[in-house]
Amino acid sequence: MHKALTYILAVFLSVAASAQGKIVQMGPSVLVPLQERDSVLIADQLFYGFELQQVEEGTRFAFPQIKDTLMTNVCIVRPWQMDTVKVTKQKKGQPRLLDLRGGLTVTSFDEGIYYLPPLAVQRLSKDGVLDTLVFEPQKVQIMTMPVDTATFKPHDIKGILNYPVTFAEVAPWVAGGLALAGLIALAIWLIVRYRRSHNPEYVKKDPAHIVALRKLDKYRGNALWAPEKQKVFYSGITDTLREYIAERYGIGAMEMTTAEIFQDMQDADVPQDLYEELKELFERADFVKFAKFAASDEDNAKALPTAVRFVTSTYQTELDEEISPLPSVGRNDNETVISSEPSVMSSEVETSVNPETKEEE
Repeated sequence: MHKALTYILAVFLSVAASAQGKIVQMGPSVLVPLQERDSVLIADQLFYGFELQQVEEGTRFAFPQIKDTLMTNVCIVRPWQMDTVKVTKQKKGQPRLLDLRGGLTVTSFDEGIYYLPPLAVQRLSKDGVLDTLVFEPQKVQIMTMPVDTATFKPHDIKGILNYPVTFAEVAPWVAGGLALAGLIALAIWLIVRYRRSHNPEYVKKDPAHIVALRKLDKYRGNALWAPEKQKVFYSGITDTLREYIAERYGIGAMEMTTAEIFQDMQDADVPQDLYEELKELFERADFVKFAKFAASDEDNAKALPTAVRFVTSTYQTELDEEISPLPSVGRNDNETVISSEPSVMSSEVETSVNPETKEEE
């Protein structure tokens, strides 16, 4: 093995010398164990390299390309590395002198004696002179741990040690479980809320007269009485009344003409005077919407009160039909029957129930 390495080095040096420069024998290389012990054991790391003193600053070095293995059973742990050990200053104008140390970190996992190959490094001075520095090889003995066979007793593999569970180990799992439970509860709540909000059985629907009065309230005042805005004014009022009539009387007023609506409402429980006023309102709205008719301020002022009176009057009629008289069985003459009704959103029509009462002094 040693002869083979010497032959390889000789070939390398001959090629380097033929390229340029000369071969310089530099003496022994450096082999230093990185572990502080008397012998080198398996897997111990060693520094294998060289040391140079008084090298002018600016000198360049080139190292040979070595892969993962320096030689058989000797592996490279760290590739080539150059370190500056000492710096010496000279006179002004002269370059500094450096003490350098370079090499590889190697190890072996097999017992035996190994003759490491010599090291060859190319040096390029500041003057452009190229030469090859050759360092003598080293020998290393790799040993295993000594075992006293007389007293050695093999031991079985120990089992896994059981340590008590601490709060710090459990806390992340508990916190994660609580967070997951909270997310699940939130998701369930959102799903139930969404389904209820989109399910007609759970959506609270306001009565038709409340919806109509709320919409009509938007058209109070004379902001929409101008001729160019009257179409919006009358369309909003009549569309609201159409929706109310469809809900209150079951008439398809949204798809019907004015004449068809009032034809179907002839048998409805609407006072005749209110019926005529409402019909006049719808006809005036048709002229405004389709014939570009400009209604007078007097007609505009009557439009909204007529619509409100129609809603409140027909709603009150429906309420009176739903209320049934209380039975008189078991009631004393001195008792007073009080009938309460929901308030109506209108200041123009007031409804009240005045039960007959008998007062005694």
